[in-house]
Amino acid sequence: MSDRQHTILVVDDEERIRRLLRMYLEKEHFLIEEAEDGETALHMALEKDYDLILLDVMLPGIDGVEVCSRLRVQKATPVIMLTAKGEEANRVQGFEVGVDDYVVKPFSPREVIFRVKAILRRSSTTAFLTKEAPSSSTIVFPHVMIEHDAHRVTADGQEVSLTPKEYELLHYLAVSPDKVFSREQLLKDVWNYEFFGDLRTVDTHVKRLREKLNKVSPDAAAMITTVWGVGYKLEVPR
Repeated sequence: MSDRQHTILVVDDEERIRRLLRMYLEKEHFLIEEAEDGETALHMALEKDYDLILLDVMLPGIDGVEVCSRLRVQKATPVIMLTAKGEEANRVQGFEVGVDDYVVKPFSPREVIFRVKAILRRSSTTAFLTKEAPSSSTIVFPHVMIEHDAHRVTADGQEVSLTPKEYELLHYLAVSPDKVFSREQLLKDVWNYEFFGDLRTVDTHVKRLREKLNKVSPDAAAMITTVWGVGYKLEVPR
């Protein structure tokens, strides 16, 4: 990550949790701002360009899923959702509207720091992504170009706005074109979930990625193919 201090918006209606997160994040030299309800969080997130948002799912007024859904209309700010153990449905909903990652309460502050740093690395234009990826490169296929250094994706000449996780998923597939990856492998390598995680996370991100590409280029969207019973691959047109 760069030397610039990253600013994080912490959104939770419990002051105790906001205070705990602030303490640990400030120790890591992050700048922290806070919101205690959904309306305030959404207003702040639209007014200012945060590097990342830690967003509780259960909030007064509009909940975290709705906050992320409205935010995604205008911005691709990375979002980590905080959910309680029994809120699997909320996590799936969150991924469907563009949440990048989630942390389950009660959480380990060390895990939160790990996931925050991992997402900030991925959304950085200077350090990024899969172990196999070269340090700087442009990947060019028919219909799709990924400019690694600029963190930019274009489909048939038009730029496509992706969240960091959508970008990472596309890049991961693009580094090994025509190779089939299982959902389990994608969950492990793209989300860093070795022992937990819902496989539908992968499906919802693939769906969103295809939808975004399809708005610009149906040919580009068609390159992300489902291999039934196995997983997904990026298929290069012959």
